[in-house]
Amino acid sequence: MARTLAELGVGHVFGVVGSGNFHLVNALVACGVPFTAARHENGAATMADAFARTSGQVAVVTTHQGCGLTNATTGIGEAAKSRTPLVVLTADTQAAAVHSNFRIDQDGLARSVGAVAERVHSPASAAADTARAYRRARNDRRTVVLSVPLDVQAAPAPGHAPVPALPDPPRPRPHDDDAARLAGLLASARRPVFVAGRGARGARAELVALAERSGALLATSAVAKGLFAGEAFDLGISGGFSAPLTAELIRRADLVVGWGCALNMWTTRHGRLLGPEAAVVQVDLEEQALGAHRDPDRPLAMGVVGDCALTARDVLARLEGTTAPSSSWRTPGLAARLAREGRWRDVAHEDLSTPERIDPRALSRALDEILPAERVVAVDSGNFMGYPSQYLDVPDERGFCFTQAFQSVGLGLATAIGAALAQPHRLPVLGTGDGGFLMGVAELETAVRLGLPLVCVVYDDAAYGAEVHHFAGPGAPEVPLDTVVFPDTDLAAVGRGFGAEGAVVRTLGDLEAVRAWVAGPRERPLVVDAKIASDGGSWWLAEAFRGH
Repeated sequence: MARTLAELGVGHVFGVVGSGNFHLVNALVACGVPFTAARHENGAATMADAFARTSGQVAVVTTHQGCGLTNATTGIGEAAKSRTPLVVLTADTQAAAVHSNFRIDQDGLARSVGAVAERVHSPASAAADTARAYRRARNDRRTVVLSVPLDVQAAPAPGHAPVPALPDPPRPRPHDDDAARLAGLLASARRPVFVAGRGARGARAELVALAERSGALLATSAVAKGLFAGEAFDLGISGGFSAPLTAELIRRADLVVGWGCALNMWTTRHGRLLGPEAAVVQVDLEEQALGAHRDPDRPLAMGVVGDCALTARDVLARLEGTTAPSSSWRTPGLAARLAREGRWRDVAHEDLSTPERIDPRALSRALDEILPAERVVAVDSGNFMGYPSQYLDVPDERGFCFTQAFQSVGLGLATAIGAALAQPHRLPVLGTGDGGFLMGVAELETAVRLGLPLVCVVYDDAAYGAEVHHFAGPGAPEVPLDTVVFPDTDLAAVGRGFGAEGAVVRTLGDLEAVRAWVAGPRERPLVVDAKIASDGGSWWLAEAFRGH
């Protein structure tokens, strides 16, 4: 099994080793697959998820049977909901062990969170079963839970079974009629906008060329942030995180084309970000994805089944030689306005800072200037999350890792570690809240042990801020908040206790400690305990709770 995975090309394995997966892990290491030991199975699953997202390779997380798998279930659910190509290599009890305290319905558990359940059935089928699981992960972009019963693990291997050859996953071209029709829509549109999602990764050149020819502006979903970095007509993120100018321009669009993007409630602000007269088109590999999140009263103008790069290329070919596009978007004046107002950091705000607490916008703007531009940013879940997402620029789509499909608090630190190992040439930066940081803090030891130059920015409001602002916001009835607020904690000291460096930041002047760390040698992670002022409820918070 290990040889099969190694020869098929898995990039990295993460896990917590127990008696059930001890031999599996050692076999993988012996076959040359890099292994990182996490401190908790959920951390291991999230690291593997982040590694796969930011490397483009299939990753593996491995767990002990039963309780090891249940510990990892939240991270597996996040990966499954995000369609991350991931193999969960987990031990399982043998069929005869009906009274084992480790026995659970592992296949049922996998399916319950949206993963694919596979298993190794026998020694004779081990290589084929393993290759099938890998193929489903890579070609179908699925998270696959591969259970390996202990009695199968202990059985002799039936000789040197050849590793099955796996062809590259198919890249479907659009139907000629669909490409021609989309070309026609673009040719007649005056204000087209492209919104690219994770499915458009790898298609930047083709989408930029088509946008230039058709006069379209460029935007992304949150998970694809950075895809169009550096383009003059890049609007940034579409959805709850949109800057005011971005939202204004998307609302004015008469044609919106989603490229590998679900156009769900987050990306469209529950549809309110799309103008009432806008025609909406989706391009996706899978037919069932087309229109899945559309209001039945506002169906798609058309859906195209096809690879994003190939579709953009075919549509561009049909536009070549035709009359100039009718779009009036791409003007020098709009490019200049986007350069001045296109990011949240360019939007004026009342500084809420006090001598004791720093405005999170001022903090984030300053960090964007201090931290090296060649970075990979990971974001935990919480009231704070728009600040690192919008204020911290990234060089490309591999520089941003947003594990938010499950909206679980506490995945941020493990996300940052997985992304750091996938992008070792970049500075890893974590944006997290105090609640999420403490939920996943065990993995700080992993970051210290690996010697990662990780900047952990904790937006510390001593509370579960989303709940505070949602249930006690303007106009809300007075309610007790004792269950979601906490005494102030010195999280920098917690970081130092794990072997990291730590700095408490209450003012912009306190960021000198971050500048000193950036200057080198960056041999240990840095925990920045930023005591933030209350923002009264972030601008994206109402959107988040609207979808609950």
